[in-house]
Amino acid sequence: MGKRNELNVFRGVGAWVYLQIKKLKEKIRVRVPIISPATSPSLSVKENPFFIRGALPSSSQTRAIAAIVKNYNWREVVVIYEESPYGTGILPYLTDALLEINTLVSYRSGISPSANDDQILRELYKLKTMQTRVFIVHLQENLASRFFLKAKEAGMMNSGYAWIITDVLTSLLDLVDTSVIESSMQGVLGLKSYVPKSKELDMFTRRWRKRFRQEYPDMDQVELNVFGLWAYESITLLAEAVEKVGTTAIPKLKKPDTRENITDLDALGTSEVGSLLIDSMQNTELKSGLSGDFCIVDRELQPSPYQIVNIIGKGDKIIGFWTEKDGILHKLKMNVERDPTTQAVIATGLGPDVFKEVIQSLKYAVPYEFIPFPIAHSPTSQNYDDLVHKITSKEYDAVVGVITILASRSEYVDFTLPFSESSISAVVPVRNDDRKNAWIFLKPLKAELWIATGALFVFIGFVVWALEHRVNKDFRGPKRKQVGMIFWFSFSTLVFAHKEKITSNLSRFVLIVWVFVVLVLTSSYTASLTSMLTVQQLQPTITDLNDLIKNGEYVGYQKGSFVKDVLTRMKFDSSKFRSCSTLEEYNDALSRGSKNGGVGAIVDELPYLRLLLNKYCRKYIMVGPTYKAASFGFAFPKGSPLVPDVSRAVLKVIEGETMNNIIQKWFGNETDCPKQDGMAIASSLTLDSFKGLFLIAGVSAGSALPVFFVIFLYQNRVILATDDSIGKKLCAIAKVFDLKRDDSNSMSKNLPLQSPEIGISDGLGESPASEGFSTTETGTPVHETMSGTIEERLHIYSC
Repeated sequence: MGKRNELNVFRGVGAWVYLQIKKLKEKIRVRVPIISPATSPSLSVKENPFFIRGALPSSSQTRAIAAIVKNYNWREVVVIYEESPYGTGILPYLTDALLEINTLVSYRSGISPSANDDQILRELYKLKTMQTRVFIVHLQENLASRFFLKAKEAGMMNSGYAWIITDVLTSLLDLVDTSVIESSMQGVLGLKSYVPKSKELDMFTRRWRKRFRQEYPDMDQVELNVFGLWAYESITLLAEAVEKVGTTAIPKLKKPDTRENITDLDALGTSEVGSLLIDSMQNTELKSGLSGDFCIVDRELQPSPYQIVNIIGKGDKIIGFWTEKDGILHKLKMNVERDPTTQAVIATGLGPDVFKEVIQSLKYAVPYEFIPFPIAHSPTSQNYDDLVHKITSKEYDAVVGVITILASRSEYVDFTLPFSESSISAVVPVRNDDRKNAWIFLKPLKAELWIATGALFVFIGFVVWALEHRVNKDFRGPKRKQVGMIFWFSFSTLVFAHKEKITSNLSRFVLIVWVFVVLVLTSSYTASLTSMLTVQQLQPTITDLNDLIKNGEYVGYQKGSFVKDVLTRMKFDSSKFRSCSTLEEYNDALSRGSKNGGVGAIVDELPYLRLLLNKYCRKYIMVGPTYKAASFGFAFPKGSPLVPDVSRAVLKVIEGETMNNIIQKWFGNETDCPKQDGMAIASSLTLDSFKGLFLIAGVSAGSALPVFFVIFLYQNRVILATDDSIGKKLCAIAKVFDLKRDDSNSMSKNLPLQSPEIGISDGLGESPASEGFSTTETGTPVHETMSGTIEERLHIYSC
């Protein structure tokens, strides 16, 4: 148990700190500087000039709790607190914060640290009888563990109840048994101080864990929390202060002038070095410390953002953030930087950098001070128009951000000459890299082109088979072989692998045209596939802003910008607007897409879009037309004598090399990202590109086929001249077509009369006996006689 208490002392647990308040006050009386992570509001730095608070007081989270309550429109809450000076210290601050949002604290329930389980259960049943179902719990981890177990037993952790815990429990959640968290704390909301991730913090955490295992091998691993980090930062600042003071003063105590009515502590005297240390530490900053920016102003640690978490499973999940300026945020937007000595705002950006150069180029000195103007996500938050109106209300003397010169704004302020031109365009995500697609070989041709090509291959194969079937043995045989030949021959021309000889002139004519079509098609396919595999492509998901309207996509814009009005005039649905404030929010919205709570495109002014593309140049691309917009300038009160001089100074700056350096600083070098304007994007080939070729191939094959059948029917006109039915004639023609033609015996006019296959009657006498089939009727015209046996020829005609 001793080791556990020792660990809690090092980690700066709030309860332990409070128990030391009395001792701290005694040390302060002798003017010994005390820097402590004490969170109790009862210990005030104003009342104790030698006390430095190295932690956020528990009262600093009350407005964050009120913001959560307001977000859910809860009108009454019950506050459950620990009956100790530590627990009661937060009550007046929490009550005031809730009253500001018109929320009533209907009941305050005090739980004694020594209360047993029965007492806790009785109090919970009492709370259950009340109408209020929203509870704010300010208990330390030991008492909170027992409390939530009993709340589960009382049936108050079910649906219909809402619980909010303060940072003293949320930040020390690792000290709570996981079985308690999993069984009795699911769905609880909590607050904890935000600690940004960093390499230094990771390395320090590793050293902490290693040393913890060495010194406490028998204990379960306990994670380092924000109280421990604040203690470490405080020691670091103290060491730096001691180093600054050095040996400038001899460490000694000043004795009191009289010994009447003094205590033993007063008799020790007061420290002379203490005053020097306080002067060195009361306004200081540890930039990029382990816990973030550890800034002490007037001996008080400055507020940092709070994380809003939801307890799920064995731990907590971050669901949002809260800051004093912006309220509740989905993503954290960090504050502007300040000079640690003067506390003046260090403004950065295109507008401030240009303004600094402009002021330096004036012939006279103009003192100025930057004042940050927050623009949050809340619907009631201020925008750029409100910022410009601050001039007319004399709250600001000028506005030097990236302010667009608009006619509506020029009615109540005077703008300088513009220092940067502006236009409006859109940025959309690029499509996935198809080079990683296993089916990329299908991409060069559109689906309709693949279908048309396949159909034409089959048609050409059928035409060549029909032309060659009677005269070419390669195109004869069993039906399966002939069907296979139709497909094989045509598709083999794709790689010129066909080996069958062509005997028909009509077939040769068809193939000459078809081989040319195949050559063009394969060359185009190869070129397109090569481009897809070798060229780095940035192909947009959409190509025009009108596509966003048609598809009902959500559109992002910069919070407070006039771009929202432009989108409305472009007939965009205002319900599809989503505002963003930072490049990170732009990236997050585009990455998620419209279907997942994001946007399909970001519409903004070109300078902001260039910043986005410079940071995420391979994820997004600028598309659509560029709409001309007003330029950026500085705003001054109406009639300000500074406007002419500042305008002339603006011209000097933008004409020199300084402006180029500022632009390159913020927008980067264009060569760092692939050039997007005019980029050649390899796209799939469409049917329209090959309609002419396919038409030529189809006409050539389609004309060769009827020519062949006309010749074939003429050669077998004797069949058509019979008195048989049409069905028998067609059957006879089909059988003749299926027989192999012998060109040496096919036509009687090409053979001598004594051919054994031909008999001719001239009507003057009988024809000699022969093996051939002949006409015997008087006046019968001469006919072509087919080769083959008598049985074969009779079979042809007697279908």
